[in-house]
Amino acid sequence: MSSVEWRDAWQHALYGPRGFYRDERGPRGHFTTATHGTPGAVLAGALVLLAREHALTHVVDVGAGRGELLEHLHSADPTLRLTGVDVVDRPAALPAPVEWVPSPGGRALPDDLQRLSGALVIAHEWLDVVPCTVGEVDDHGVLRALEVDRVTGAEVLGRPVEGPELDWARTHWPASSPGERVEVGLSRDEAWTSLLRRVHSGLAVAVDYGHRGGERPSQGTLTAYREGRAVTPVPDGSCDLTAHVAMDTLDHDDLIDQRTALRGLGVDGATPPFTLAAQDPQAYLGELERSSASATLTAPGGFGDFLWAVKRVG
Repeated sequence: MSSVEWRDAWQHALYGPRGFYRDERGPRGHFTTATHGTPGAVLAGALVLLAREHALTHVVDVGAGRGELLEHLHSADPTLRLTGVDVVDRPAALPAPVEWVPSPGGRALPDDLQRLSGALVIAHEWLDVVPCTVGEVDDHGVLRALEVDRVTGAEVLGRPVEGPELDWARTHWPASSPGERVEVGLSRDEAWTSLLRRVHSGLAVAVDYGHRGGERPSQGTLTAYREGRAVTPVPDGSCDLTAHVAMDTLDHDDLIDQRTALRGLGVDGATPPFTLAAQDPQAYLGELERSSASATLTAPGGFGDFLWAVKRVG
């Protein structure tokens, strides 16, 4: 078996020349996120309100996919300056005013993304696809980096984890029992810090499936998706590869679940009054659709369990 460390294989599988995120169908060809469809429109409305509350006039979407959230943001408030950041060229379907900055992918950010002022910077499901070292404790209690075969997905133990990554693991995700797995979040912390350095003034929000200290999963969370189904993680470019984020280790001022965050922005999933159905059936159906989308965004066991790490800058 010819194997490489998971972190390197993961990076190549997602962002290499034939990587998963460079496929012309985009992520939407395989799965639905909270930025798609009516839930995306409701989320965009909440983010517009968040920007207004903080007097921010520019929204930057890092890991923008094919611009789905940006389209919703433009519809919700055409006066906002909008910028998308992702590994592909600017999607042709985006509204003309929306700006776009191609990115190298993973933790790397484009050089052109600098000194963002008056900006709401959203990293929506970005950090979970920033590759990280995946480790496993061996029979002697040593945390070793896992290597993976790019074709079969078979794993073997590699080098001992050391240096800053070992320090991170000991501090944030201590593991000592043979077979325990650790997804070393240092690369995610550094990616987030690099993004914050590019914000001169504004608000940065990382939104992701994640966990906090004391709740780390002993077998990790690395998984894969292809065409709407969870599949065995194989870094061959045919599937998405993702792992939950240690959200509490990110530089933040507030850390709250999405349910709490969106309810604070008026997204409560309340059913519209039935009297509206008689007065204006079309309006009632529209409100019912938005109510359903709001419930989807705040549902326990789903998008409502996303964590928001919020950092005020400047």
